[in-house]
Amino acid sequence: MKTQTVEEKFEKMTETPVKRLILTLSVPTIISNLISTLYNAADTFFVGQISTSASAAVGVALSLQAVIQAIGFFFGQGSGNNMSRQLGAHHEKTAEELASTGFFSSLILSFIVTIVGLIFLRPMSIFLGSSETILPYAMDYMFWILLASPFMASSLVLNNQLRFEGNSFYSMIGLTTGGILNLFLDPVFIFIFDMGISGAALATAISQFVSFVILFILSERIGTVKIRPRSFKPTLPMLKMITNGGLPSLCRQSVTSVAMICLNNAALPFGDAAIAAMAIVNKIGNFTNSVLIGVGQGFQPVCGYNYGAGLYKRVKEGFWFCVKLMSVVLIVLAVIEYIWASPIVGFFRKGDAEVIEIGDIALRLRCFTLVFSAWITISNMLLQTTGKMWRASILGFARQGIILIPIVWILPRFIGIWGIQIAQPLADLVTFIMSVPMTMGVIRKMNEGARNESGVFGKSNAQ
Repeated sequence: MKTQTVEEKFEKMTETPVKRLILTLSVPTIISNLISTLYNAADTFFVGQISTSASAAVGVALSLQAVIQAIGFFFGQGSGNNMSRQLGAHHEKTAEELASTGFFSSLILSFIVTIVGLIFLRPMSIFLGSSETILPYAMDYMFWILLASPFMASSLVLNNQLRFEGNSFYSMIGLTTGGILNLFLDPVFIFIFDMGISGAALATAISQFVSFVILFILSERIGTVKIRPRSFKPTLPMLKMITNGGLPSLCRQSVTSVAMICLNNAALPFGDAAIAAMAIVNKIGNFTNSVLIGVGQGFQPVCGYNYGAGLYKRVKEGFWFCVKLMSVVLIVLAVIEYIWASPIVGFFRKGDAEVIEIGDIALRLRCFTLVFSAWITISNMLLQTTGKMWRASILGFARQGIILIPIVWILPRFIGIWGIQIAQPLADLVTFIMSVPMTMGVIRKMNEGARNESGVFGKSNAQ
């Protein structure tokens, strides 16, 4: 494995044709996202063979995993976004301090989550939406997830930092190895060792630990920026930089957790089948989002480096390329999911007609607004990577929080379970309308900057 110098990396990120560069960085990220989604879905599939309540427990645990992911994405995106801009501006020492501070901070905070979660495991499981029949399964599953929390969060930090350096291929290796391992361990622990739902969670915990070890080794061997204890600088200016880059991700992920809790509690009156069905639909949505997010994550380091260097034309070219490409892809996926909705849902819970019926309607309704996700997601990544913290945070809050949560709480009271099934499509539509003026304002600013300067911009323009 050949380590590129900082200057070689800068030249690659600022001179390679934008479309080719984004595709090169996106493919490994898409693969790693798909594998990660696959091994999360594997839990749903194999646990679905146990019972409907067990399947619903995995859905309840998703909100806990979203909290852990929120920590990882906050420090990973927060340090990574700033790292790419600092590397683009040739500030290597600051980039190393960002990487080290982001990594060790996530490790400390996620360890605290583990301790608190284990102490309050039962009340937390009830709060997250467990019924009496779901509760034993949820507690067994979340016990192992909490133990793995530090490795899950820190793996996301390392993965994001490698991506923002332009090393998406190596970030893929760490995540996919753990994902493939989980696919093998799930049936072994669940059925051969007869561990039930605990086996699924243990398989996930072991896989996350393996991913963490591999990503850490790769970061040390081929990473442009190294993680060093001496560079751990949890100072106010450093944490402010990380917050500026990571708050939108924290908003997205944390509000996703809240939305899942609300969704589970809103579905509770309709039985375990409703909770299980919505959990399955969310898992299916994660597959679709894996491709979209992969392309967006391929765009982010290109955006960060070139924005830091003042090459705004390349930033805009990359943005429009990603939006157009993913709009086409999502339309195709929407057609496929709409036509084969029942078989897709049924794959995760065979023979359960009630789960399939509820999931079929929810999945088909989502297909009508799926294409809007291309603009929403790529816009959010543009705003976040260029340092527009408040706009990116508001947009991150909107889709799963400001809009979705009120819909989930209000509509089921009037139209029953349809209120739960139609909540996400309505949230997507409103978020899309909100995001257009927010993003176009930033693009207009870059257009003005491009007219004022020719060639490479100075630091003041890039900030």
